[in-house]
Amino acid sequence: MVTAKVYSAANVGFEGRVIEIECDTTNGLPGMVIVGLANKAIDEAKERMRSSIKNSELVVPRKRITLNLAPADLPKDGTCYDLPMAIAVLAASKQIKTDLLKDSLFVGELSLDGLLRPVKGIITHTEAAKRSGFKRMFVPHASATQAALIEGIEVVPVVSLKQLCAHLNDLKKLSIQPKTEVITKKSRKSVDFSDIYGQIHAKRALEIAVAGHHNILLSGPPGAGKTMMARALLSILPAPTIEEVIAITKLHSLAGELTDEVHLERPFRAPHHTASSVALIGGGRNPKPGEISLANKGILFLDEFPEYTRSCLEALRQPLEDRFVTVARAEDTITFPADFMLVATQNPCPCGYYMDPDHVCTCTPNQINQYNKKISGPLLDRIDLVVPVQKVEHKHLLPDQKTIHESESEVIASKISRARTAQHIRFGVKTKANAHMSNREITNKGGLTPEARTFLETAAQKLALSARSYMKVIRVARTIADLDGSKAILKSHMSEALSYRPR
Repeated sequence: MVTAKVYSAANVGFEGRVIEIECDTTNGLPGMVIVGLANKAIDEAKERMRSSIKNSELVVPRKRITLNLAPADLPKDGTCYDLPMAIAVLAASKQIKTDLLKDSLFVGELSLDGLLRPVKGIITHTEAAKRSGFKRMFVPHASATQAALIEGIEVVPVVSLKQLCAHLNDLKKLSIQPKTEVITKKSRKSVDFSDIYGQIHAKRALEIAVAGHHNILLSGPPGAGKTMMARALLSILPAPTIEEVIAITKLHSLAGELTDEVHLERPFRAPHHTASSVALIGGGRNPKPGEISLANKGILFLDEFPEYTRSCLEALRQPLEDRFVTVARAEDTITFPADFMLVATQNPCPCGYYMDPDHVCTCTPNQINQYNKKISGPLLDRIDLVVPVQKVEHKHLLPDQKTIHESESEVIASKISRARTAQHIRFGVKTKANAHMSNREITNKGGLTPEARTFLETAAQKLALSARSYMKVIRVARTIADLDGSKAILKSHMSEALSYRPR
């Protein structure tokens, strides 16, 4: 006969699923068995539970204890089941009252002295508890701030197992965690746009890219400032919305990078070009979000774009279009969001000096051809703006102090804010940008003038634009119009948008 039942939650991709922990005690040789497709970390919880129960001035029953994690066919991973399994053992041995167990969910990792450690994916657990109708959730004190981002469920922070048992036995009640108030902020400023001398054309393209959430590729010789300009994007990114903060924090918590704080800035991920496709896209035996998902609602910066493996680059094609990634494995299929803005840089050739007037290119035509072929046509077609970057003359590298603007980034950021506001009004959604416009929305809400349309059709024939590129030009032109405060896309806007298509 099952003598106790406690509820917890499991991370299943980007969603959570409620887990029932059943405990049965019988006479026989003292021991503890955990069943239900648990991994090594859960099996080792037996020793953590023994020590924490003993050091919390409680008693481990001298009986044969069987713990079942249901549903038994769902793989269980992680240390978040330590606390609910310990509570199940204590409930089965009648050391705690069971009044609150049926409408409460427990999550937490136990230390040997009975204290609770934070766990990853706490927002996923909280959403699962709320979705399943639980009234409250007991979480480690360090994870309570993240859990309290979700409204509609009581979050009770717990410091130790002893403290929780006193609460369940009505000896000393725990207080409820107040809702976490989110005050979003802009990303940390590393480089101001006023620190970038020259490169007016490239800075304008970056402004357009951020305003409309467009993908951009900067191509130019070494030392032209491509990486510096990409880093400067942090200074003009708009602050995330509350919904975006929750999504960003949730993904970073699932990856184990953030278990006790709230991520208030847009992410800026810059993986090295030696990263594997699993690290970039996500996956593994127990699927975890990759770099493209950790860059969700922010920027994925890929420096030296052609140096990434062909498998990594081609794996980007579907997420760039769909803004999510599906990781298929034999055991399960997991979907993670991947709504990122791609910022990539590349040299014109392996040595970097192809057609450079000041240096001699040492690459053969075949090497240059092979280098550029690493970025396939379908992948390049998914990039909205391709911008050539030229070297800045030495005399412009140290301008007079009088010519330096106090903060060019603040001026650009204010223009981007106005453009984003126009997009929010147009779509009625705060998180939607021009890059996300569907073909129907382009027709109904694009504001394309007859003159601009005629100009685009003529240019599309001469440039042999694909249907995807044709629509991307309109989306970029819509962003340029928003930056200019125009409700309609004019011929001048279309002309500038076409200038960013690769030749």
